[in-house]
Formats: sequence, structure tokens, C-alpha cells
Amino acid sequence: MARAHVSWLLLAHFLALITAGGAKVPAVIVFGDSSVDAGNNNQISTVLKSNFEPYGRDFPGGRPTGRFSNGRIPPDFISEAFGLKSAVPAYLDPMYSIKDFAEGVCFASAGTGYDNATSDVLSVIPFWKELEYYKDYQKKLKAYAGEEKAKYILSEALYLLSLGTNDFLENYYTLPNRQSQYNIDQYQTFLTGIAESFVKELYGLGARKVSLGGLPPMGCLPLERTTSLVGGNGDRCVESYNTVALNFNGKLSGLVTKLNEELPGIKVVFSNPYFILRQIVRKPSLFGFEQSAVACCATGMFEMGYMCDRFNPFTCTDANKYVFWDSFHPTDKTNRIVSDYVALFVSWHPFVVAGAGAMAAIERKGKEPRGAPTKEVLADKAQSPKPFDSYTLRSRLSSYDLKILKD
Repeated sequence: MARAHVSWLLLAHFLALITAGGAKVPAVIVFGDSSVDAGNNNQISTVLKSNFEPYGRDFPGGRPTGRFSNGRIPPDFISEAFGLKSAVPAYLDPMYSIKDFAEGVCFASAGTGYDNATSDVLSVIPFWKELEYYKDYQKKLKAYAGEEKAKYILSEALYLLSLGTNDFLENYYTLPNRQSQYNIDQYQTFLTGIAESFVKELYGLGARKVSLGGLPPMGCLPLERTTSLVGGNGDRCVESYNTVALNFNGKLSGLVTKLNEELPGIKVVFSNPYFILRQIVRKPSLFGFEQSAVACCATGMFEMGYMCDRFNPFTCTDANKYVFWDSFHPTDKTNRIVSDYVALFVSWHPFVVAGAGAMAAIERKGKEPRGAPTKEVLADKAQSPKPFDSYTLRSRLSSYDLKILKD
């Protein structure tokens, strides 16, 4: 079966706002694969879909949307935390219009990758095509909001990029073509070059806050553990894949440094979720889970997509006990925990931004900055999106023993 991954994004999504010099985030704009696809694959001819039960059973309203989870995915939590909508809509979904997309839009396609050859495997939207949809979106936004407001939205928006795992698990390690052209280090360099070109083109189109997502410990996905088990090695993580993820993350981190040095006014941040996710998989009970080796849906060993349907009698009744929903994708609970953790414990920043022109920020405990706010500050706060809700996140995380992360 083709391996349509889970790639994770989270650290930079919050750092982009926190370190962006006091700027608001009027919209969340998403590119990538199934880790962040809100339903674009519903509208194209591909077998890689999840717009049927039991997918979405814990999504608000209990409906499948095309998200590869039992509930919400990271951009939804990120958007909500910034006072925007609680779910970022898919650009190709006919239920939505430019009015909905003005404060958040998703161009991602499950199964895609940096490499065009990756998207060909399951006939999904290639990465370059996502950028073409974005250009079309820009035109519609300018017509809807006016040139000046559209320029503001596009420059202050938070751009989330989450992809890469499919390039390795669905393409390089499954098909012979790329292996005949590149060794694994060369292939990582090839992908990094595509990422660089994409971010530079986004920059040329007005983007200034970009989160470049890293890879998870992809050798610990349930399917890879099943492969290890079948190969006689037990249901352990495939450490060779994890090593590839670490090495590729290192290249992406170096790219982020390069882009920040070369592109005036941009803030690119690298999201490295590898270590927090590895800890959740290693010691799930400390995060409130009972199972991390297999997923909730069906047997949890190899199923996803159409193999994970409502007629499968093995699907679990409580997804909150599981780290993974299907053999590649996390549960709603995992997405929320990782988002919360990254926001409060990885960034190590004591403040969140309340809006452009605000005095500095609001302290985590809800106290106002010292001194009386100026009229400009009060006016700005009245017009700004709600501040990042760090108090709620801290409260949710208080039940988890995060000292494990120092291990």
C-alpha cells in the first residue's frame, strides 16, 4: 500500500507570531500534505480520501470533512488560538467562498510532497500547483477586500508549510526511480532546494511570516512498526527512518537560517516536532494515552483511507486513548497536545503578542503591562484579533508530566 504519511509542523506556527515584532495574524494560510489537508482531496480524482466515517467522528458536528483524523488537525488549533476560526477551510471546497478564506485557507493535498514525483504516485495536487491556487486566491482576495487590505492580510498572515514525509516513505523508499538518481543525502539536498525555491516565491508574492515544518520520527508510525514486526524485528520503531528524519530536519534548519539572512523583512521559523513526538510515542501514559504502537482505526497496524471505514469492527471506541488515529495520522488529542506543548514549552517565550502597536504583550497570567495604556494601544487592541490564549493552553498541559522532555 502507498504510504501517505503524517508530517508535522508545530513549533514555528507560534514563534512566527511571538517574534514578529508585534504584528497581528489576520489569517492562517496552509500548504502541505495530509497532516494539514482540510479536504482538498475530496474534490480531485484520487483514491487518497478521508471524507467518510469514521473519519471526523469527533470533529465539531461529528462529520467527516476530508481531514485525516478523528477530529481537527494542527492548523485548526492554531487558527483558533489566534482568535480566528476554529477550522481552516479547504480552498477547493465548494461550501466556502472568498469571504471564508479571507482569514484562513488551506491549499494542502494529502499524499503530496516537495518532489513532483511524489504527488504522481496517488494522483494528488503537486506542491507547485498549491502555489498556483494561492496566486488565484490572491486575485480573489484583492477583489473582495480591496488592494490595501488584501496586501495587509497577505503580508501579516502566518504561512504554514508541512510536508516531506511522503517524499521518503511513499516515493524514495518505495519506488526505484529516485534511488537510482540520488543517494539518501543527495535526495535530501534535492528536496531542500525545492523548499528554498518555494519560500522565495512566497516571499516574492508578499509573504513575510513563514513556518517551515520538519519531519516527525517517521520510523515510529504504526505502519512502519508493523513492517518491522513482519520483518521479524518486533514492533519497534524503524530507527533508520528516524535518522533520515533527523538529518533532513538539520538541512531544513540550515535553510531557515539562510533564508532569514538573504530575504529582508522575512521571518522564517523552523518547526521541529521530532523530539516531543518521540517522547509521546516512547512514554504515552505520561500524556494520557494507552497505546502508541497501533492506531485506533481498524486493526491500527496498516489501515488508512478506504481501509479505515465505518464497517470495520476493530475500530476503537475511544480515540483519546490512542496517539494515532490511523496507521499514519494522529488523533485529535495528539494534535492538540503537541500544539499546546510547542506553544508554551518549546518556544520558551514569556509573552504573547496582543496586536500591532501594543506596548509589548500581555503577561501569561493575564496581567496588563505596567503603566497606563495609550489611546493608540487601546484602539489597536480593540481592532486586533483576540490574543493568543496561553492561559488555557497552560491549564490543559498542567495534567501532563512534561519533565519527561528533559530526559
